[in-house]
Amino acid sequence: MQIDDVKKIVVVGAGNMGHQIATLCAIKGFKVACTDVKDEVLQKAEAFVDKYLPGRVEKGKLSPEQAEQARKNIVFTADLEKEVSDADYVIEAILEILDLKRKVFADLDKWAPPHAILATNSSFLVSSKIADATNRPDKVCNLHFFNPALVMKLVEVVQGPHTSDETRQVSMDLCEKLGKVAVHLKKEVDGFLLNRIFRAIAREAQWILEMGVASVEDIDKACVYGAGHPMGPFRLNDLTGLDLSYTLNMEAFRATGDRSLLPIPSLVEKYVKGHYGQKTGKGWYDYTDK
Repeated sequence: MQIDDVKKIVVVGAGNMGHQIATLCAIKGFKVACTDVKDEVLQKAEAFVDKYLPGRVEKGKLSPEQAEQARKNIVFTADLEKEVSDADYVIEAILEILDLKRKVFADLDKWAPPHAILATNSSFLVSSKIADATNRPDKVCNLHFFNPALVMKLVEVVQGPHTSDETRQVSMDLCEKLGKVAVHLKKEVDGFLLNRIFRAIAREAQWILEMGVASVEDIDKACVYGAGHPMGPFRLNDLTGLDLSYTLNMEAFRATGDRSLLPIPSLVEKYVKGHYGQKTGKGWYDYTDK
């Protein structure tokens, strides 16, 4: 298969990452189905698109005709089996829970055409832990977008030992069609490329906070004004979600037994309270008045 054979893309999971990936694909001319098991999530995703596209027209980023066509290109539905029956490329963007992903990929393998590529947007779980749930491991890979997917240019294409060169190339070409900058990871590694680097920074920042050395605000200022980062690690964590960080930390601990990978007490406290960052109004910072 080549990139020109990819006509329809199905995005599994209509949360923040999923609906943004789906919107991008629709803008770039692909037929897209964005699916989820929760009606309220689908409704929010559809409301986002109906607000986002006119906003791009107002800003001169899209013509009215382009926005209209993009809206026609995308549907929101709970019927995953129906939508993947004629899919060429599937992007899974659900919770970072291995057993759940394996079940979804097993279903996708049953329902999708034999030629379809099945990619996971996981920022943590390598596709070799998922591929054997299918009968097409050569067509399984990581296609990792960064949040917010409509803005961030980078996509990591991770080629596991099971992933064919054809799958890798189609995935790289898809990123180019979507206006993204793709990097090819020749082998699987924990944390992939950029998150592995960011994780080291975030862990140090969190322990500096936990030890009472400096405040959230001052740690972020140091990274912005000293290291030239566009935002500090705590502000970035509020954007990506403290719930995601908590889940990743716990998954890493369960996989290794290394207690140093457990989430710090301050993060656990915020997770228990439901303070996940910008999406809930509170995280490391308070957004309730904005």
